[in-house]
Amino acid sequence: MLAGAAGAIALASSGTPGPGAPQISLVVRGEAPPGGRVVARGRVVGASAGMRVQLQGRRAGRWRGLSHGTAGRGRWALSFVMPAGGDLEVRAVLLARRRAVAVSPTARVSAGAAPVASAAPTAGAATAGPAPAASPPLDGGAAPATESPSSGRPPDEGEPPPSGEPPANEPPPPTQAYWGAWIGSQLTGKEAPWDARAIDAFEAEVGKAPSLIEFGSPFADCSSNPCSSYPFPLTPFEDIRKRGAIPFLSWSSQSVPAQVEEPEYSLAEVAAGRHDAYIREFAAAAAAWGHPFFLRFDWEMNGNWFPWGAGVNGNTPADYVAAWRHVHQLFVAAGATNATWVWCPYVDPGATLAAMASLYPGGEYVDWTCLDGYNWGEHPPRRWRSFSSLFGPSYREVTETIAPTKPLLVGEFASSEQGGSKAEWIAKAFAALPAEFPRIQGLIWFDKYEGGMDWPLETSKAATSAFAAGIADTRYRANSFGGLSQSPIPPP
Repeated sequence: MLAGAAGAIALASSGTPGPGAPQISLVVRGEAPPGGRVVARGRVVGASAGMRVQLQGRRAGRWRGLSHGTAGRGRWALSFVMPAGGDLEVRAVLLARRRAVAVSPTARVSAGAAPVASAAPTAGAATAGPAPAASPPLDGGAAPATESPSSGRPPDEGEPPPSGEPPANEPPPPTQAYWGAWIGSQLTGKEAPWDARAIDAFEAEVGKAPSLIEFGSPFADCSSNPCSSYPFPLTPFEDIRKRGAIPFLSWSSQSVPAQVEEPEYSLAEVAAGRHDAYIREFAAAAAAWGHPFFLRFDWEMNGNWFPWGAGVNGNTPADYVAAWRHVHQLFVAAGATNATWVWCPYVDPGATLAAMASLYPGGEYVDWTCLDGYNWGEHPPRRWRSFSSLFGPSYREVTETIAPTKPLLVGEFASSEQGGSKAEWIAKAFAALPAEFPRIQGLIWFDKYEGGMDWPLETSKAATSAFAAGIADTRYRANSFGGLSQSPIPPP
């Protein structure tokens, strides 16, 4: 069906090797613009444990490494950035102990001309942020990986290339990323974005202006009777855009004061249309504003600490999918196509939460994927966890299995000072990001005290300095997006 379409898929099989010999196939998009992310995938037959797949590209007669990873369950998936300079020949190489044991036929990726496109409350909004202290998952063993990620690391030095060609040991170019923060009241006495001074103070602390400003809003305030709805946050959105940043709204189907059991805000009620009048009004206001923004709807849904979580408040994974699709459809009907939809579960290194795949609404309803995660430090029964151990298993599942073609960002992350060095944790996180998590193209620090936890960078000068050093890298884009007009918002 795709054979005659623009951007058709080029398929290469593994040829006719001898009986019993390992085989590797390659499927890759037939066209991509320079700087666009390309996903290649294929199957492996006859592979032994520990074998790796290396994706290579050739220009001017020389093969260079694009990405590599391990072959799992007979399948592999790797991504790379299309370099400038014209068409690119691509092949997949199966490696065992630094030796090529199978090579796919080559496929050509043509250089396209067009850039690739991927695939907010008033004061008193609901408190969001990390899961409450008693609720997040306990630490556990890492879930096994399935298909291999694009690690961004070069192959081992000295690894001989197939057919005696020069070593293909060059990593793919680093991806660009948005970055930002959810800024609390500790700096000025009032939370951003309602207080511009809070953003100014944060920028002064880290030495760089963010490209994302996150904040949260529930559906309604029920602290008095009758409840009052939270309107579309027009003024904060305008203020953020004027700063050159992109609004990042975490919007939740709940009322405040927050509680887990809210039957009138169950996902089934949302999907059935109980809140349609409010959602339509909100979507119409978003459409009238007209500029691009990130909309992270009902995040961390695989946990049990929010009223939209699977397994609480009468919710099931099917209810979550139905509610998400219903709200998305109301936005489309209102013409609010300037919303970029962000699907954001909580990291699950111990596989103790609801299965993420069961909560995925489907590619046509999601623009970006996302993960939240926190190092809670030594707060028993939790233990100190590195960024890599927290995010690794869930990152691989999302990027390899659930949504391999969607861009991904980190919607919330932070570390405690209790039980280790927060500054060292931050430094190691920034070191791991390009090497182990090349698909992460957005990063938001939770700079806010929440649930008695010491998340802000301002808990120590060392932590602030470590973050400032990490975010100073040019791959993290500053506030140059005041004129952004493309929706869904593409990776930077």
